[in-house]
Amino acid sequence: MPETVIPEEQDERNVLARLGAGVRDAVDRVAAGSPARLALGVFALGIVLITLLLALPISSASGRFTDLPDAMFTAVSAVCVTGLTVVSTATHWSVFGQVVILVAIFVGGLGILTLASVLSLAVSKRLGVRGKLLAQQSLNTGASDRLGEVGSLLRVVITTSVVIQTALALWLTIRFWTLGEGLGTGIWHGIFYSISAYNNAGFTPHSDGLVPYETDAWLLTPLMLGMFLGSLGFPVMMVLLRKRFNVKHWNLHTKLTIVTSLALVVVGWLAWGVSEWSNRDTIGSMSVGDKILHALFASVMTRSGGFNLVEQDQLHPATMVFTDALMFAGGGSASTAGGIKVTTIAVMFLAIVAEARGTDQVQAFGRRIPESTMRVAISVTLLGATLVMAGTIALLVLVPGVSLDHVVFECISAFATVGLSSGLSPTLPPSGKYVLIALMFLGRLGTITVATALSLRHSKQLFHFPEERPIIG
Repeated sequence: MPETVIPEEQDERNVLARLGAGVRDAVDRVAAGSPARLALGVFALGIVLITLLLALPISSASGRFTDLPDAMFTAVSAVCVTGLTVVSTATHWSVFGQVVILVAIFVGGLGILTLASVLSLAVSKRLGVRGKLLAQQSLNTGASDRLGEVGSLLRVVITTSVVIQTALALWLTIRFWTLGEGLGTGIWHGIFYSISAYNNAGFTPHSDGLVPYETDAWLLTPLMLGMFLGSLGFPVMMVLLRKRFNVKHWNLHTKLTIVTSLALVVVGWLAWGVSEWSNRDTIGSMSVGDKILHALFASVMTRSGGFNLVEQDQLHPATMVFTDALMFAGGGSASTAGGIKVTTIAVMFLAIVAEARGTDQVQAFGRRIPESTMRVAISVTLLGATLVMAGTIALLVLVPGVSLDHVVFECISAFATVGLSSGLSPTLPPSGKYVLIALMFLGRLGTITVATALSLRHSKQLFHFPEERPIIG
């Protein structure tokens, strides 16, 4: 029998249909512009909104307005999933303020453009062509995924992220509850840490962070796992969901990301552990098992997680330098992690190996890497180094007398959206905070935007200049 539609229900359906069409048309119109300017504009708008909310008296535990530099710094750190703080997350902000920070982390980690596409898909049940192109770029899936599949890919991304964070929150809630926290407090802390870990944010709702749990493997292990999964990136997660552990059918990007990520974890684990083994200011007085756990945790978190178990200004100078390198490397492309990305490091390393062998092709896993990809890798690396250098010089000028190693550490942590701090950020004047704000913003969007622009802009010349090789080295 035909379905009987009540007039009121028909009106509601018409309203939803018109709303869906409006949202879809809006996404199409927005996507028609420059993707780079769109990303910058949307992120900037999100930061302004979060800043205004955090500046309100309802967001602070004291019921007073928060100074604009502190509110903006926290907003940028949350939206850019960095984790650097100038005020205590646990004591300065009210529950409302912490919820605002948590929402900003979730939205910033998943991607504002991705959420805009999901909103259009949820309301209108379909995406326009430009909306699909926008979603495809925001997920960085590449041309290998057919445009018609973008809607299903969006659902996979959202579902996977929610499932992982929910499972992580459940585990952490049970653990906090068994450690003596009340059920309500345990649930809140479990949710907060799960979102913060998976999105590589590094914010903690405890005033003393994770230090009280520094030997609790049942708590630290899921945090490391959540951070590592979040740092792989959506393109890698989608390949793993499709191909499972059939390595032969993984694409080159997935292989490079996973192999390089695991290699950096192992190298960082060994280097951090050896360097800090006898340092009594960090892990020197601990048992062998706790030292190994601390070293592994530090290696995983250094590459963008931002959680720490020891004070960073107590590290051995060699450890700080090595930490700078790991932070600069970061995580996977189109992930919640920052840095110049592990595939950039892999391509640069493979190019060096090819040059040392005297071959004219850069190869990996039976595939040839095009020269255009190597040019993008060089551009991203130089851009990142230039931004860090500019930020370092600016802070040294604005804040005389600060230690160079601490300034470099803080600037790399801001640019790579890591969140580890040498203790410099809270002591900076407003001008210094604005420098780190710029680094966090550009670090989250700058390298991604430049890499995308360079990889998409191909112009063929109908002529070639005579070739001449300059002297290098």
